[in-house]
Amino acid sequence: MNLTGESKGKKENKILRYVTDILLIIVANSIYALGVNMFVSPNNIAPGGVTGVSVIISSITPVPVGVLIAGINIPLIILGFIFLNRKIMIKTLVSVIVLSVMTDVVMVNIPVYDAKEGNGILAAIFGGLLMGFGLGLNYMRESTTGGTDIINKIVTKFRPTIRLGKLVLITDSFVVAFGLIVYRDLDVIMYAIISIFVQSKIIDVMVYGGQECKFMMIFSEHSSSISEQLLSKNFGVTLLKGEGAYSRSEREVIALAVHKSDYVRVRRVIKETDPRAFVVITGASEVLGEGFQKLE
Repeated sequence: MNLTGESKGKKENKILRYVTDILLIIVANSIYALGVNMFVSPNNIAPGGVTGVSVIISSITPVPVGVLIAGINIPLIILGFIFLNRKIMIKTLVSVIVLSVMTDVVMVNIPVYDAKEGNGILAAIFGGLLMGFGLGLNYMRESTTGGTDIINKIVTKFRPTIRLGKLVLITDSFVVAFGLIVYRDLDVIMYAIISIFVQSKIIDVMVYGGQECKFMMIFSEHSSSISEQLLSKNFGVTLLKGEGAYSRSEREVIALAVHKSDYVRVRRVIKETDPRAFVVITGASEVLGEGFQKLE
């Protein structure tokens, strides 16, 4: 294939991926809207972000939730186009439009779960599950549902030392506090916190992978024997060249990533080969490549 043909193929793949992204964003926001209309909004649960603010305002005014989501997002999306990646903001714009239409038009007449007699926790959990799945799918396609996500990303762009997780906690705390002022009901606020927690866990599993991994660095005088044992058990091993700062002697350092389920097996190999080995172990939230998650 000539260069022109390769370029054409890459362009077609890029277009196909973008169309796929848009279709999945539509699916994601349909699922998110289902969580809002079936579980969250009917029970006055404000699950953080612009959706939470919209649910609260809609409960005390005749304005529908979807209209409020769109209205609050308009100035934020404009700011996003000014300060953030335009490709992501186009997807976010599509996301907000789909979410608003799904919430107020398509799913307005679906059956709702009425949390009576202390069953609000079920509404919070299942609403959080659906909304978390929708948000996770959005993030996987480089999109957001707008709102506080845009604010947080703009802040971190100019203040990169501020952690995104801390900003999300702050913005969601303001929404929860707003709900407390309006509803004056601690039960509803606690349900909102449960819903936010469930959302965050679902997002973590979808975006970062459900399989927890460990990254290990092994310092040993018997590194060759340990690496051979690990290779014989089909573990991927990398040998790094190191030098002792005190002794100035060269040594090999073994580096490898392992699934949580394989961690004990690796420890057993190290202990049996060199009980005096020095091992550094850290958690890896995501490992991409052969033997782990596919790099996409």
